[in-house]
Amino acid sequence: MTHWVDEILRRYGQEVSVERRDETAETVRAFLQPMRSRSESGPEPSPIGGLDGRLWLYLGKAPVRTGDQVDWNGRRFRARSGRPHYIGGSLSHWRAVLERAREAE
Repeated sequence: MTHWVDEILRRYGQEVSVERRDETAETVRAFLQPMRSRSESGPEPSPIGGLDGRLWLYLGKAPVRTGDQVDWNGRRFRARSGRPHYIGGSLSHWRAVLERAREAE
Protein backbone atom coordinates (compact mmCIF):
# COMPACT_ATOMS: atom_id res chain seq x y z
CA MET A 1 0.00 0.00 0.00
CA THR A 2 2.90 2.39 0.57
CA HIS A 3 5.03 1.32 -2.40
CA TRP A 4 4.47 4.77 -3.93
CA VAL A 5 6.48 6.31 -1.05
CA ASP A 6 9.40 4.02 -1.91
CA GLU A 7 9.19 5.06 -5.56
CA ILE A 8 9.13 8.79 -4.78
CA LEU A 9 12.13 8.42 -2.48
CA ARG A 10 14.01 6.38 -5.07
CA ARG A 11 13.38 8.94 -7.82
CA TYR A 12 13.58 12.25 -5.99
CA GLY A 13 15.10 11.62 -2.57
CA GLN A 14 18.57 12.72 -1.56
CA GLU A 15 21.26 10.38 -0.30
CA VAL A 16 21.76 10.72 3.47
CA SER A 17 23.63 8.73 6.08
CA VAL A 18 21.76 7.88 9.29
CA GLU A 19 23.92 7.12 12.34
CA ARG A 20 22.01 5.75 15.29
CA ARG A 21 22.85 6.03 18.96
CA ASP A 22 23.58 2.29 19.01
CA GLU A 23 26.42 3.04 16.53
CA THR A 24 24.76 1.37 13.53
CA ALA A 25 24.65 3.36 10.31
CA GLU A 26 23.08 3.14 6.89
CA THR A 27 22.93 5.21 3.72
CA VAL A 28 19.39 5.81 2.49
CA ARG A 29 17.33 8.10 0.30
CA ALA A 30 15.23 10.72 2.08
CA PHE A 31 13.96 14.28 1.85
CA LEU A 32 15.76 16.86 3.96
CA GLN A 33 14.87 20.54 3.97
CA PRO A 34 14.78 23.56 6.29
CA MET A 35 11.52 23.95 8.15
CA ARG A 36 9.59 27.16 7.71
CA SER A 37 9.72 29.49 10.64
CA ARG A 38 8.10 32.78 11.44
CA SER A 39 11.30 34.57 10.47
CA GLU A 40 13.16 33.31 7.45
CA SER A 41 16.42 34.72 8.74
CA GLY A 42 19.62 32.86 8.13
CA PRO A 43 22.50 32.23 10.52
CA GLU A 44 22.63 34.34 13.67
CA PRO A 45 25.84 36.37 14.15
CA SER A 46 28.06 35.44 17.09
CA PRO A 47 31.63 36.25 18.17
CA ILE A 48 32.86 33.04 16.55
CA GLY A 49 30.87 33.34 13.31
CA GLY A 50 27.34 32.56 12.19
CA LEU A 51 25.18 30.03 14.03
CA ASP A 52 22.47 28.33 12.00
CA GLY A 53 19.61 27.85 14.43
CA ARG A 54 17.06 26.68 11.85
CA LEU A 55 15.33 23.34 12.25
CA TRP A 56 15.31 20.82 9.41
CA LEU A 57 12.74 18.21 8.40
CA TYR A 58 13.65 14.60 7.56
CA LEU A 59 11.17 12.39 5.67
CA GLY A 60 12.29 8.87 4.80
CA LYS A 61 11.77 5.15 5.32
CA ALA A 62 14.78 4.67 7.62
CA PRO A 63 14.06 5.16 11.33
CA VAL A 64 15.45 8.38 12.84
CA ARG A 65 14.93 8.75 16.59
CA THR A 66 15.88 11.40 19.14
CA GLY A 67 19.67 11.64 19.38
CA ASP A 68 20.42 9.95 16.04
CA GLN A 69 22.62 11.82 13.56
CA VAL A 70 21.97 12.47 9.88
CA ASP A 71 24.73 13.47 7.45
CA TRP A 72 23.78 15.18 4.20
CA ASN A 73 25.71 17.26 1.70
CA GLY A 74 28.65 17.79 4.07
CA ARG A 75 26.42 18.82 6.97
CA ARG A 76 25.71 16.94 10.18
CA PHE A 77 22.38 17.11 11.98
CA ARG A 78 21.12 15.74 15.30
CA ALA A 79 17.54 14.53 15.66
CA ARG A 80 15.48 16.43 18.22
CA SER A 81 12.56 14.06 17.69
CA GLY A 82 11.45 11.35 15.31
CA ARG A 83 8.45 9.10 14.87
CA PRO A 84 6.93 6.72 12.35
CA HIS A 85 3.80 7.51 10.33
CA TYR A 86 1.43 4.77 9.18
CA ILE A 87 -1.21 4.41 6.49
CA GLY A 88 -3.57 1.79 7.81
CA GLY A 89 -1.29 -0.80 9.38
CA SER A 90 1.66 -0.18 7.03
CA LEU A 91 4.62 2.09 7.73
CA SER A 92 4.47 5.03 5.34
CA HIS A 93 7.57 6.97 6.44
CA TRP A 94 9.52 8.42 9.34
CA ARG A 95 9.39 12.13 10.16
CA ALA A 96 12.12 13.72 12.23
CA VAL A 97 12.93 17.27 13.30
CA LEU A 98 16.66 17.94 13.06
CA GLU A 99 19.03 20.67 14.18
CA ARG A 100 22.58 21.32 13.03
CA ALA A 101 25.03 19.33 15.16
CA ARG A 102 27.64 21.30 17.03
CA GLU A 103 31.30 20.73 16.16
CA ALA A 104 32.23 19.73 19.72
CA GLU A 105 29.67 16.90 19.93
